[in-house]
Amino acid sequence: MNVEPNKGFLLVTMDPPPSLEEEFNDWYDTEHIPNRAGIPGFESARRFVCVKGWPKYLAMYDLGSAAVLDSDAYRSVAWGGFSPWSKRILPKVRGQYRASGDQVYPGHSLTGEMANVTLIRFRGVPDTEAELIRKGVIANYQSRCETRQIRLFRSNYDNQIDYIALVETRAPISAQGLDVSVFGAAADRIDLVNEYAPYWARAHLPGVTPLR
Repeated sequence: MNVEPNKGFLLVTMDPPPSLEEEFNDWYDTEHIPNRAGIPGFESARRFVCVKGWPKYLAMYDLGSAAVLDSDAYRSVAWGGFSPWSKRILPKVRGQYRASGDQVYPGHSLTGEMANVTLIRFRGVPDTEAELIRKGVIANYQSRCETRQIRLFRSNYDNQIDYIALVETRAPISAQGLDVSVFGAAADRIDLVNEYAPYWARAHLPGVTPLR
């Protein structure tokens, strides 16, 4: 029996300086997101804006598998394929963080259309602590009425193993109630807890529906 591979993901955070923010959003809305949303294997392309924490902007892409990022179609618009506009914008933004790899829990779920998101990042995690993280996130959020979906991702970008929990909620959930004790030794790996709301593009972009 063929077993479907877990979905992949690409997650990026950025924070433009105030003088660049309008152009940054124009670039993201009219070039960057549409270019990636049209690549085979990109199953969602959504943006979020931070309501508690930093960096300000989060982009989340669900992929058919992590191998999509090795495809010719992706390479044609990334890295050496960056457009002149991308090359001008990217060096000027702060808070750049990139994560990519596999969705390890539940494995095959997509980002909700209108979800608020709590992001918890665990840096430099040995895989032996992955189950502690999964159980800890579930213990913190599964029973809350606001919770719509819990997912856990393993990033192996640039030889750095990070685990990222994304908790989709009907309303922002304060991180003040986070019980770190249930993560055991993995609690020491937490370096970021942010709350995000959906970002609504200012114009309808053909071929990218919905765009957030």
